[in-house]
Amino acid sequence: MTKNILIPTDFSENAWNAIKYGVQLHESAKCNFYLLHVSDFIDSPMGTDSFANLKNSQTTELVAPAKKQLTSLQHKIDKTFTNENHNFFNVYENGFFLESIKKNIEEKKIDLIIMGTKGVTGLRKRILGSNSGDVITKVKCNTLIIPKGVLFSVPQEVAFPTDFNIFYTHNILEAVSEMLKLCEGNIRVMNVSKIERELSDTQKRNREYFYDYLNETNSKSSSFHTITNKSVNAAIQCFVESRDIDMIIMVAKNLNFIQQILFDSLVEKISFHTTVPFFVIHE
Repeated sequence: MTKNILIPTDFSENAWNAIKYGVQLHESAKCNFYLLHVSDFIDSPMGTDSFANLKNSQTTELVAPAKKQLTSLQHKIDKTFTNENHNFFNVYENGFFLESIKKNIEEKKIDLIIMGTKGVTGLRKRILGSNSGDVITKVKCNTLIIPKGVLFSVPQEVAFPTDFNIFYTHNILEAVSEMLKLCEGNIRVMNVSKIERELSDTQKRNREYFYDYLNETNSKSSSFHTITNKSVNAAIQCFVESRDIDMIIMVAKNLNFIQQILFDSLVEKISFHTTVPFFVIHE
């Protein structure tokens, strides 16, 4: 079965790094990689409304450089990767980033989005930074986020932070299992809470179900850990560093928990200071 993967790019080094990580991670899988560049006209002094009223010749002058960069990116990929199981397609869009992402997910039956956390300098950097957060929380598609500067190595240790407050459906568990097969990794399930208290009956049932599933499907080892810290973010950061974690898996359904981990509630930007990729699963 061929996997369809969407990789947004702004042609920055971070975007290229996300491409490299995603391609190497899926080395053994049949994949169609769709390289998407969205021109949202932020860099154009005219703005979106003026852009829509331009003549065709003027529009071409603005669009041509981006399309040329996509072609150059394709040449770079052809020189760098030689996997016969992988196909690459260029996609150019005018408009708003999130709408373009959602449109391509539906049209191309995308299974996974892979993207970096930061773009190039200036205003574009700010916009792309917020794009990562928007995709995680507003786009219902599994997303793998590659932080700046992360070099690929096959993930051996995978952390799964949870408070066991939600029931993990078959689709969620399948996504976890599929990622673990790609990683060939061990999963470390972390029960993180701000205060020390016994799990509720619901939490215990969710934990047992998850535990049974991992035992039945995961050939590698799994372990469960309980961590209490006033700062959930700090607890996970400490665990990641002390256990040499290579990837973090989270479930988007548990949005409150994700926001505690990843986002500064005041500015809603990614604030988890780590060099560890994180995989966010949507149902």
